[in-house]
Amino acid sequence: MSIAPTPHADAGVIDFTVPPELQELLGRVKAYISEDVLPVEGDIADPEDVLRSWEVVERLRDRARQRGIFTPHLPEEYGGLGVGVLGMALISQEVGAAPLAALGMNCMAPDEGNMHTLLLAGSEEQKERWLRPLAEGAIRSCFAMTEPDVASSDPTNLETSAVRSEDGSEWILNGRKWCITGAIGAAFAIVVAKTGSDAAAGHRNYSLIIVPTDTPGWTVERDPEWMGSHAPGGHPIIAIDDVRVPCENLLGAEGEGFVIAQKRLAGGRLAHAMRWIGMAQRALDLSTTRLLQRSTFGKELARHQMLQAMIADSAMDLYASRLMVLHTAWKLERGLPHRQEIAMTKTFVSEAFGRIADRAVQIHGAAGIALDLPVGRIYQDARAARIYDGASEVHRMTIARELLKLAMQGESTKAATGDLA
Repeated sequence: MSIAPTPHADAGVIDFTVPPELQELLGRVKAYISEDVLPVEGDIADPEDVLRSWEVVERLRDRARQRGIFTPHLPEEYGGLGVGVLGMALISQEVGAAPLAALGMNCMAPDEGNMHTLLLAGSEEQKERWLRPLAEGAIRSCFAMTEPDVASSDPTNLETSAVRSEDGSEWILNGRKWCITGAIGAAFAIVVAKTGSDAAAGHRNYSLIIVPTDTPGWTVERDPEWMGSHAPGGHPIIAIDDVRVPCENLLGAEGEGFVIAQKRLAGGRLAHAMRWIGMAQRALDLSTTRLLQRSTFGKELARHQMLQAMIADSAMDLYASRLMVLHTAWKLERGLPHRQEIAMTKTFVSEAFGRIADRAVQIHGAAGIALDLPVGRIYQDARAARIYDGASEVHRMTIARELLKLAMQGESTKAATGDLA
């Protein structure tokens, strides 16, 4: 997507024109969703356990390959399309409305994030062993960071440890993880583990280590019930007891775990926001249709001004969300500073998603709280969005810190509010 100043220097206008090649790709994605994905949603016997209906996903993946839209986020050398962050922003808004589409296109969390992490920090051997089959859709993976016994909003609380064996050839890991999306049936995990003990080093005590899930000592304890939709493999609790892996399974350098994870999470948080926009759009579309189909007090719901205000507010929330995502993606793709924008986008879009979903429930009345219909599930997903990948409160701390830093230097806070002209 082109978001750049126009040739007219005096106009000062930003061009949001989508390049023809991306328009064509988006057309194929939309056709895939309407013609292939939506018609088979009913074939999933239990939406809470896609793994039991995996043959449906495999059929969708075959169709995605045939349409040339499989693994769009990866470089061509790994069978992808090389679509950048901006292109994925537009694609993710489409697939967000139909979660099976992301599975079918092999661009779903957490695998998408793990692919980027391996591209960023993996050795050539690690890329061949783990990234290539992941890109081909032959295996799944998980990212094991959060822990049940500590407040994981402060990552320096994490207690899972990794120490070298006496001969220095292996890492020995111990700890517990939970809410590890996709862990059941995953071929490997990227584990955040404490490899240092210097209190002054803070986050530099942590590293990323690749752990095959068939390694002795890696155990799925149980998968608690969670609000909202669930990815294949659930969000289980993992016990890690004397798990031994070769030292070559270190991903990146020792002590660089959070540097790498932050780069991964920047794109991950933005990808979530993109998908939330798609889900929010579906909630608004369902709401407007509902207003035209139902009548109360002698007139269509659509003619009641209070309900008109609800959908108008949702439209404004979506407009602001789209602009924030596109601007942040533009900065991320060009390597510009983006930490503040990521924090603001993740917080605003997750909360706007919640407002839109809440209004959709209210507009649908009793049908809005029936979990066999889309609106109730969208509402549950929206509530969870304010917690994972950084709680809203933590992101607000980051945002405020940058504002105050500028103020302490006697500068305007403008640079920490998007830094737009």
